[in-house]
Amino acid sequence: MVSIEQHQGGENTLLVNVSVQLLDDLDAEEFQLLAKSAGANIQEIIPAQRIKPDPKFFIGSGKAEEIALRVEELEIELVIFNHALSPAQKRNLEKILKCRVIDRTGLILDIFAQRARTHEGKLQVELAQLEYLSTRLVGGWTNLSRQKGGIGLRGPGESQLETDRRLLRVRMGQLKTKLEKVRQTRIQGRAARKKADIPTVSLVGYTNAGKSSLFNILARSDVYAADQLFATLDPTLRRLNWDGIGTLVLADTVGFVRNLSHSLVESFKATLEETLEATLLLHVIDSSSPDMLEQIDAVEKVLNEIGVDVPILRVYNKIDCSGEADKIIYAAPDVPDRVYVSAHTGQGLPLLRQAVQESLMGQIQSFTLQLKPIYGKLRTQLYNLNVIQSEQYDDEGNLVLEIMIAPHKLKEIIQKLNLSLDEILGERASQFKRPLEPFEI
Repeated sequence: MVSIEQHQGGENTLLVNVSVQLLDDLDAEEFQLLAKSAGANIQEIIPAQRIKPDPKFFIGSGKAEEIALRVEELEIELVIFNHALSPAQKRNLEKILKCRVIDRTGLILDIFAQRARTHEGKLQVELAQLEYLSTRLVGGWTNLSRQKGGIGLRGPGESQLETDRRLLRVRMGQLKTKLEKVRQTRIQGRAARKKADIPTVSLVGYTNAGKSSLFNILARSDVYAADQLFATLDPTLRRLNWDGIGTLVLADTVGFVRNLSHSLVESFKATLEETLEATLLLHVIDSSSPDMLEQIDAVEKVLNEIGVDVPILRVYNKIDCSGEADKIIYAAPDVPDRVYVSAHTGQGLPLLRQAVQESLMGQIQSFTLQLKPIYGKLRTQLYNLNVIQSEQYDDEGNLVLEIMIAPHKLKEIIQKLNLSLDEILGERASQFKRPLEPFEI
């Protein structure tokens, strides 16, 4: 495995928060949270303003000298910039500041490296790191040659830098091959789920919006969740039974941030493919964030970039902080558009389950069924779906069930058991033989 120097955390760090008129403005608070998530010991935050980036230092030479003085006074070991730096800018800054310099992409990669737990996650992180480093090799990376040894490695006249670059290309090729195998395994898994007609619901959202907390509650799981950026990196899938639907697969994916570089999106495409192939996306949103609209835009930008064409249900989380009421907002009579919940208090979660059921199965309606004793299998199926509101026996010994279910799902169950729609539903069987009437919310 290629040896790459990583930020170990705890270093005295200075943050440079540059506002550039010609570039997208970045959130200073988020930048600070990213640095803290990486374990940086922040000593000072220096603001700077530019109309456009300086080609040599990104900031002006005067500002660079000012930062150099603070670096010396505070004994700074690491300086982090909130924008992407070119290889030349990074080298020039390290010369004048006399310490390590990383940019926003390098910072995010460092966090990813700390968070990766699974084999796939580690492969993706390493590939993203090598893609990032491949344009920044300027010599001095002799540790790369340790992977194969130095004697007999070089060709005639080949410099150490050329050797390092070749080793990078070889390792990147190996990683891409391994990730392709992971991708094929995922494709096979998705094909099996489609064959079994099992829907997949993927959670996406801005980092720290509460995706993993919501996932844990819905899946009764124990995925790591914390109040920090990129608390979880690896995709997690759980099979569970959902009221009114039956078996479905719930997937938790990596969180997004603004200005996520294209190279990072490409490196994590194997993970993001779970969103491409989902039946429904739950876009989890921090309703208490002052930057909520910008965060929504950042997520939708990445989804568009990877070509997602899947129905999306927006889940406005943290209403215990924002003061919103739990509710469902409909785009059409049978199409939920937004649902307001709190993963922390559990407020609104029954509405979320209802909204997911309606999104996947269609409008939910009330039915009264009179079942003879021989129809016990149908009652068992309805009981497993948790759609029975009440049950009692009539004078003739028939079981009378009051249920709430999507007509499409009820029809599917009755037909799978080879039962008669007319006998089970009586007069209401006719509604399954013509288009459904408009449903009043």
